[in-house]
Amino acid sequence: MIAQSSKSSLIHTSPIALDPSKVRALIALRKFGAMSRTDLADRMGYSRSTITTISQDLIDLGIVEEIGDAVSNGGRRPRVLNFRANYGYIVGIDLGATSLDLVFADFNGIILERASTILDVRQGAALTLNIIRDLIIDMLNNQNLPPTCLVAIGLGVPGPVDFHAGLLIAPPIMPGWDAYPIRAFFRESFPNAVVTVDNDVNVMALGELRAGAGIEHENFIFVKVGTGIGCGIVCRGEIYRGADGCAGDIGHICADKNGPVCHCGNVGCLEAIAAGPPIARRAIEAVHAGRSPILSKYYQMTDSRLTSVEVSRAAAEGDAIANEIIRDSGRAIGEVLAGLVNFFNPTMILIGGGVSGIGHLFLSSIRGGILQRSLPLSTRNLRIDTTSMKQDAGVIGALMLALEHVFMVKT
Repeated sequence: MIAQSSKSSLIHTSPIALDPSKVRALIALRKFGAMSRTDLADRMGYSRSTITTISQDLIDLGIVEEIGDAVSNGGRRPRVLNFRANYGYIVGIDLGATSLDLVFADFNGIILERASTILDVRQGAALTLNIIRDLIIDMLNNQNLPPTCLVAIGLGVPGPVDFHAGLLIAPPIMPGWDAYPIRAFFRESFPNAVVTVDNDVNVMALGELRAGAGIEHENFIFVKVGTGIGCGIVCRGEIYRGADGCAGDIGHICADKNGPVCHCGNVGCLEAIAAGPPIARRAIEAVHAGRSPILSKYYQMTDSRLTSVEVSRAAAEGDAIANEIIRDSGRAIGEVLAGLVNFFNPTMILIGGGVSGIGHLFLSSIRGGILQRSLPLSTRNLRIDTTSMKQDAGVIGALMLALEHVFMVKT
């Protein structure tokens, strides 16, 4: 649902560094929502006097405001702290290999506008980022807001990211993006915006953690199956990125020593066996071999181009080859995930990405692969399901990424 918020008394601000205690208070408000000073003190383990000082400083900075919209057991209406909606505006961007989703929101995370388009990241960083910048400028104009009011941009990208530097590092499917200065690019047009870049599947996991099925889970895995395969790891309620930011790159785990050569240069990677392109490739091979009349029909209808969508449709019509392809892909993914289950013992695995919607057989095959190769204790309380947020997991996660990294800690 797209909501509107007041832009009166718009606060124009520059990126600022805050004392760690103030940043902790803002993180608590962002994570748990509006609360009274007493509740905030209890959450943080601070004294009431310390919280009073912190709260007043944040109010004076215009970042938060105190409002009376919570009702206590005694019937009084205590004052609660919440973010000031017009402190600044946020953009969340989910960039896939072949698609782009973008949302524009106020400082409370209320979405004011959204946009989606088809593009190819292989066209290069400059062209892609120019498209994104122009979309943001259009949204600012639509909302009658200046570029200086944009205080944060969160961007999820389909490649390995050095999170602290905000740089893609040798992304296999993104030529020309290696170490491209994304932050500097956006700061030229939006000088007040703090730009945070992360791997797209980490961003999806964050979306589920803050606004989806992950709200009630502290340890879970989000798996994206699309042009590539990767997973976001949530450990103790936080995104786990590893030492260098590349944790969860399961697409390049070897799933078949005799398998095809992956675009990374290795043999038998899961991504080369079970992602969208190999699913389509196997379907086309079946058509050329004359093994599937139904797939041949779709091959002709799409001008000799098949994707996982057509494979799914053929499977729904009872095509044995299409069902075999889906079953093999799901089971290969499940067998790799079984290793993660035995190692990490999550309470939930969510499957997302463009290929995740190709049918129940895909999910059941993943479940079968996991359950067959995992220890009974590690799957006793394990939920395995598709994401209910669908494509919104990425864009909402990107928005949360921006909101949670607006402020820098003063050193």
